[in-house]
Amino acid sequence: MALALTTARPTLRLAGIALLGSWLLAASAQVSLPMWPVPATLQSLAVLLLGALGGPAAGLAAVLAYLAQGAMGLPVFANGAAGPAALIGPTGGYLLGFALAAWLAGFARGQGFARQAVVLLAAHLLLFVPGVAWLSGYVGLARAFEAGFLMFVPGTLVKTALALALLRALARR
Repeated sequence: MALALTTARPTLRLAGIALLGSWLLAASAQVSLPMWPVPATLQSLAVLLLGALGGPAAGLAAVLAYLAQGAMGLPVFANGAAGPAALIGPTGGYLLGFALAAWLAGFARGQGFARQAVVLLAAHLLLFVPGVAWLSGYVGLARAFEAGFLMFVPGTLVKTALALALLRALARR
């Protein structure tokens, strides 16, 4: 019995972190600037922090829990969107990119300043790869690159710097 409890604890801990992280991600999706075809939200900041604070597995689990909640119809996506249509709509690639970015950001955990900065920036940029690729099916590659990436570069730099600052501040505690 003691062995079962010992092995169940890490799984329960990961599940708890994933659930709480998915709620943080859902809340960050509601802080939105209405832009077309992709809204600007605080989701990428949350994704970076989920990975960097929890590690690759916890960050990925939180994003997958978030995606599952949205797919089941809970209004967790940007501006309260929900359901499978949101997953296959113009922003569907970014939602997939969140999973990749959270996983990669997890490798910033426990690293020094420079390595954390590089990993977080790489993770943030990684989410744009499937995002822009998927969006290009709706608006063409040139427009997807412009409206789905270039417009977001200033915010990406600010949110990455903020994630790094928060991560460093929390590490000092």
